[in-house]
Amino acid sequence: MNIKDKYEAVIGLEVHAQLLTKTKAYSSDINEYGAHPNTNVSVVTLGHPGTLPVMNKKTIEFAVKLGLACGCMITEHQHFARKNYFYPDLPKGYQITQDTTPICTGGSITIKNEDGAERPIGLTRIHMEEDAGKSIHDVDLYDTLVDLNRAGTPLLEIVSEPEIRSSQEAYNYLTEVRRLVRYLDICDGNMEEGSLRCDANISVRLKGASGFGTKVEVKNMNSIRNVQRAIEFEIERQIIAVENGENISSETRSFDALKGITISMRSKEAANDYRYFPEPDLQPIVVNATYVNQVKAKMPALPRELYTKYTQNLKLSDYDAGILTDSKSIALFFEEVITHTKNYKAAANWTMGEVKSYLNQNGLEVEEFPISAKQVATIINLIESGKISNSAAAQKLFPALIEKPNSNPEELAVSLNIIQESNADSLKEVILSVFGQHPDEVSRFKAGENQLTGFFMGQIMKASGGKADPKTTNILLRELIQTV
Repeated sequence: MNIKDKYEAVIGLEVHAQLLTKTKAYSSDINEYGAHPNTNVSVVTLGHPGTLPVMNKKTIEFAVKLGLACGCMITEHQHFARKNYFYPDLPKGYQITQDTTPICTGGSITIKNEDGAERPIGLTRIHMEEDAGKSIHDVDLYDTLVDLNRAGTPLLEIVSEPEIRSSQEAYNYLTEVRRLVRYLDICDGNMEEGSLRCDANISVRLKGASGFGTKVEVKNMNSIRNVQRAIEFEIERQIIAVENGENISSETRSFDALKGITISMRSKEAANDYRYFPEPDLQPIVVNATYVNQVKAKMPALPRELYTKYTQNLKLSDYDAGILTDSKSIALFFEEVITHTKNYKAAANWTMGEVKSYLNQNGLEVEEFPISAKQVATIINLIESGKISNSAAAQKLFPALIEKPNSNPEELAVSLNIIQESNADSLKEVILSVFGQHPDEVSRFKAGENQLTGFFMGQIMKASGGKADPKTTNILLRELIQTV
């Protein structure tokens, strides 16, 4: 038996989501990524004596949105706290956060485990706080540079229960969190830019044990895949240490993505080391049921709701529903397509096929796609009505619409000469002409060689310039073969 099989991992994730507010959490400074260093600052961000914070109401709205999406309890009476810590890039020397009254408690995020079965991961809390600035170590050879643009950016910290049991489950959990905040339009979810960050608390224990081992926190992971890699390394490191009789230290470690290892940074602080106390410069806030209901009324459809709709109501496959709901913009485009056609499977195929392929090949977002959802639906309806073939639509009409996006799809199909011939009399002439050119094949077909259907269909298509309606042609072919 593999030594690893004796143990199970106990993992909890702390996710920090930077919010897409126009201004910072407690000041009117611009909240914007990519500005020149130390330009989105003021005396408030710089912590000048006598300056006072002012609560950004949009932060509260975004927190309530996320809480509702996760099924959390929304705390009615809240106050803020000061978290005292040495922040070289937060001039106040403390962080304004929530300690004993987080805005959201409980709730869960549903993921798929390694067997593909769904299970909820419980949430401990979601609370509001502010971000620190950024220390930059790789620009100057001798000095650390500090950019305070990020200082004061509003954050939501999403703290899970220690219910994640593998690196793959952690990957799935983070993927779901990112998808959720993007659907809610509260965070862009770009880990590479630091707008979504994750710290992992990891311990191991013997399978069947009820107690927890000593947890280790791992930081500095800039992608979901790196979170997975760091957890995999840390699980193995801790199992080996336990097997060798070593004690696991409660510490904070950093992940080195190039080497794929974690490195000790410092011993883990206890909560009392932060010397939390109520923030005296911010009034307590009240988030009552009326306000929560107002936010709830403006909530968009969420990925799980759409997934259920697509699989149960529209009868799409799990695979199709998963692809369509992976991105909010794709889901919204598909939603618009199906307001103009009831052929849901074809709508899914075109959205996942031609539309996504074009976007990927050209590095575009759905919002930049030149063809409207209504036009895509019109193409689908033209195919369904037998006016054009699927291949002609994909190979000729779709590229032509890309070039002339303001065109009427049916009129463009006419100009491209791809409207299928479905007139029975015209098709009979073509079919009989083909029969006359291939008497031997006609005799064999009449004798029962049904595989010749494909041969005749090909010849008829060739003779008609590809415009023969396959459905009508197939019916006539079988009728007329009995008459010659």
